[in-house]
Amino acid sequence: MTEALIIDAVRTPRGIGKVGKGSLAHLHPQHLAATVLRAIAERNDLDTADVGDIIWSTSSQRGKQGGDLGRMAALDAGYDVAASGVTLDRFCGGGISAVSLAAAQVMSGMEDLVVAGGTEMMSYANALTADEVAAGLGAPLMGSQNDHLDVLHPQSHQGVCGDAIASMEGISREALDALGLESQRKAAVAIAEGRFDKSLVPVKDDDGNVVLAKDEYPRPETTAEGLAQLKPAFVALADYPYDEKGSTFRKQINRRYPDLEIEHVHHAGNSSGVVDGAAAVLIASPAYAKEHGLKARARIVAAVNMGDDPTLMLNAPVPAAKKVLAKAGLAIDEIDLWEINEAFAVVVEKFVRDLNLDRSKVNVNGGSIALGHPIGATGAILIGTVVDELERTGGRYGLVTMCAAGGMAPAIIVERIDG
Repeated sequence: MTEALIIDAVRTPRGIGKVGKGSLAHLHPQHLAATVLRAIAERNDLDTADVGDIIWSTSSQRGKQGGDLGRMAALDAGYDVAASGVTLDRFCGGGISAVSLAAAQVMSGMEDLVVAGGTEMMSYANALTADEVAAGLGAPLMGSQNDHLDVLHPQSHQGVCGDAIASMEGISREALDALGLESQRKAAVAIAEGRFDKSLVPVKDDDGNVVLAKDEYPRPETTAEGLAQLKPAFVALADYPYDEKGSTFRKQINRRYPDLEIEHVHHAGNSSGVVDGAAAVLIASPAYAKEHGLKARARIVAAVNMGDDPTLMLNAPVPAAKKVLAKAGLAIDEIDLWEINEAFAVVVEKFVRDLNLDRSKVNVNGGSIALGHPIGATGAILIGTVVDELERTGGRYGLVTMCAAGGMAPAIIVERIDG
């Protein structure tokens, strides 16, 4: 079996995911995807007819984000028509899964050159109607749309799940606010020092004008005092009756955990930001890279998927990390950098505590609390981020994982290639 080499990784800046406020919100999702696909082809002087597949991740596959965005964006980017494309959905985990599947194709010998990545325009997805959400767009109502599934696996809203996990684990709001504040601090340092510049590509309109060249979500002025004043975000939502049976998200959790009293501790300052963005990662076989003069930056060591309790939804990253470490034959202390997506602060805080991690190795450039979480794209963004940071620091191994709706988590380990 051959290796899967990471040749390059690019991403757009993340724009605020609200119509009228975000710099990218007026664009078509296909435009964002085409931006990164075009950039990765141009940066590496690709003959796009050689691209065996474009494996793309988009969670909200409706309307403008439907219709196999991977294929259509490749055509928009000027790729040769021979370059096929497919689009997948593993909710928040899709970006990692796209890269993992690309790696599997290359490692198996089925393809020699694959582009993987994802796009999510939260400004568009959040504007979809309740009926469209209920039709399958969002994890929060997934269980409630199927009475049989609802009985087997009651499912709640991810924010209420985050509060439930914090309550079960005894993790205080103060600890979560501290993590959120640290995310902002780290991101501010990373931006000031240009740590994202290698992978960042500006978004331009059809006339070539730059629409956005830097991340616009971070709030470096955030203070501990300001975070302490924010009201919990999911109190009213937890008790809102969302169907004719009077079901609520709190009731869904309490059906499985009847003695749990949920303390609401998450808010906008310690939860992931709503943003628009896209990212792409170029994967090649060693033979193709050598023949075409492509310099590998990293190799994919191992990749796995893991399921856990769908009622709590957010707890699969820890078992996923243990599984991928075992698959790679590595110990915790051999990982130089950890990227755990900051969907909610409790996900990272629990992860760090459960594995007893050195916090100086975790999300060293901030995370989705400060920078935002464009659902289908985030996994690919984090893989690019960890490769960039391994190169900057001289580290060897990086592990990336993230929670996903339905109680899932993909995980991947990459190894920097020296020189």
